[in-house]
Amino acid sequence: MQMNRSVTVIPPKRRVGNTIAKEEKPKLKVAAYCRVSTDSEEQASSYEMQVEHYKAFIQKNEEWQFAGIFADDGISGTNTKKRSEFNRMIEECMAGHIDMIITKSISRFARNTMDCLNYIRKLKDKNIPVFFEKENINTMDAKGEVLLTIMASLAQQESESLSKNVKLGLQFRYQNGEVQVNHNRFMGYTKDDGGNLVIEPREAEIVKRIYLEYLQGASLKQIGDGLERDGILTAAGKPRWCPESVKKILTNEKYIGDALLQKTYTIDVLTKKRVKNNGLVPQYYVENSHEAIIPRELYAQVQEELLRRANLHSGKDRKKRVYSSKYALSSICYCSKCGDIYRRTAWNNRGKKHNVWRCVNRIERGPDICDAPTVEEEELKAAVVRAINQVLGGKDEMLETLEENIRTVLALGDDNSLESINERMEELQKELLKIANAHKDYSDLADEIDRLREQKQNLMTKSAEREVLKQRVAEMKEFLNEQIGKIEEYDESLVRRILEKVTIYDSYFTMKFKSGVSVDIRR
Repeated sequence: MQMNRSVTVIPPKRRVGNTIAKEEKPKLKVAAYCRVSTDSEEQASSYEMQVEHYKAFIQKNEEWQFAGIFADDGISGTNTKKRSEFNRMIEECMAGHIDMIITKSISRFARNTMDCLNYIRKLKDKNIPVFFEKENINTMDAKGEVLLTIMASLAQQESESLSKNVKLGLQFRYQNGEVQVNHNRFMGYTKDDGGNLVIEPREAEIVKRIYLEYLQGASLKQIGDGLERDGILTAAGKPRWCPESVKKILTNEKYIGDALLQKTYTIDVLTKKRVKNNGLVPQYYVENSHEAIIPRELYAQVQEELLRRANLHSGKDRKKRVYSSKYALSSICYCSKCGDIYRRTAWNNRGKKHNVWRCVNRIERGPDICDAPTVEEEELKAAVVRAINQVLGGKDEMLETLEENIRTVLALGDDNSLESINERMEELQKELLKIANAHKDYSDLADEIDRLREQKQNLMTKSAEREVLKQRVAEMKEFLNEQIGKIEEYDESLVRRILEKVTIYDSYFTMKFKSGVSVDIRR
């Protein structure tokens, strides 16, 4: 006998938020979210008013249960990463402690469309509506998400418009040479009451120490290790000095009183992501914008040495070699046969250990490729001492040669050309601003400015090279004038100071000094 099938429809229980509606209609747990985007007194007042308003608004509704006020003060709404209260509110929703959120407007909730929609959908999955009071939108309505998308897009446009206004303000300040630096993380400087960069004496001495040690042959790591040993903290207040931190100090033009503005720029107004400016947006170089810590000549020498170490190649195949700062003769001794560098090596001959210098190409590839001679370290050091003494022996003649070198260097100057380029660039910059503000095509002007800028850079590079050579000649003169008698023994610091290159031949050495003078010493 077939049974009659009976179907009874059980209606769904009304569910809002994390609460199942029962006969007694439990109250909705309602929370409010407030946010103001700056720390000004006016906005702080707005923030306090929002908190009071929503607290009273929720508590006067008999069907609602107050679930708290979540308020972020003085934080931008372009993303949610730094909004701790917002994130805590979402966590409370996910944990079932909140059934509904009330907020003043979409722009208070989020200015990033994707962030806004993602969180709304995440809350909708939990049946948690968000009510935007200003727009009168409830996200659980059928039309809610459509309206929400439109309004959130408008809020995003508002944020992008604000960002553009900020950029225009920055451009104006850049064009006027106004330098803005976060001095809290900038070794050597602080700011006066007027917001101008001024030297911080104690930190300035650390900067000078870094420059001098680098020119004396120390590596970036060695300089950092020394600072750590002496308990000197970085600009960020950290005890560890990484090589990159030292390099940034050595390459920062602000230490000579100049400032390159807009080294980075923002590529996304929402993520605030900044990237290195490789010429995609204008840069502004301001000369003599503040007091210098490092003389320009010293800075130029450091840049030259950085370039030399970074491009340390040797041999006929121009193989890249790593700079070694352990010994004064490291990376300056070269093989006359293959052009590769010589390296200090420990030899063990019949149980007797001693140090020698050998061609790296011969070490790596064997005598069939390069049969350069091996040089005992004591012989090499003695040859260096003989070369220095030979220069000292002809002191008067050498001083006369150095004076002639200085006159030759000065004759190479072209300051008039640099001055005329600066004048022309200033004229073009004014014309460029007029055309750009009139929204006309300025590509031809920009090309001419780029050409002049490159020409100016070349002249400045040559000028810096002249200054470096003048400095080296001056140092050699100072050494010759200071030295009364002969050098008795090899001195690492002296070699770092005056010797530029040693070329090793079968029967002699060629010692080239930083002043440009060369001396041959027989083996």
